[in-house]
Amino acid sequence: MKFFIDTANLAQIKEAQELGVLDGVTTNPSLMAKEGITGEKNILQHYIDICNIVDGDVSAEVIATDFDGMVREGEALAALHEQIVVKIPMIKEGVKALKYFSNKGIRTNCTLVFSPGQAILAAKAGATYVSPFIGRLDDISQNGVDFIAQIRQIYDNYMFETQILAASIRHTMHIIECAEVGADVVTCPLNAIMGLLKHPLTDSGLAQFLADYKKGG
Repeated sequence: MKFFIDTANLAQIKEAQELGVLDGVTTNPSLMAKEGITGEKNILQHYIDICNIVDGDVSAEVIATDFDGMVREGEALAALHEQIVVKIPMIKEGVKALKYFSNKGIRTNCTLVFSPGQAILAAKAGATYVSPFIGRLDDISQNGVDFIAQIRQIYDNYMFETQILAASIRHTMHIIECAEVGADVVTCPLNAIMGLLKHPLTDSGLAQFLADYKKGG
């Protein structure tokens, strides 16, 4: 399973990269704004800065909601850097754009996916990644991890090559549960990734080893 970090914060991206387990980055206009990155020129440069830190794919989101606008923005984003994956919303015009980019050999990430039908359309249109938002489903009393399992079964049934990128990850257990049901990728905050490191028995065991070593010295 691939690990992507969901942020526009360069320091957090560097920390995850230095850990040695980072496979890519996802971000969006809201995350850019959170870091004070505004204006088209600054946003585009920030995408390049992210690509210069990580080795893997970097999802960059279009703002337009019409086909022509998505194509224009998506082609400009893809031209920024070879690692850029164009992030397209799951709407009618978005499905058309997914197919257009697929035919052009431009990789895509279909975002804001909340139903199996949407996941099927994304795969049929040739999306590289599909992003089900599991945390937001949990918020409305639907089981987001069960949704990932449902997509996994459908994609396996028909050998779709689209990768399932579990998004809206809220905590460390989401990562474990997505791994159990076969998500190809999880994108999550840094604290969720770092949470995988933690276990009280590791801490107590290490403390005991060090204490025994000091006694022996």
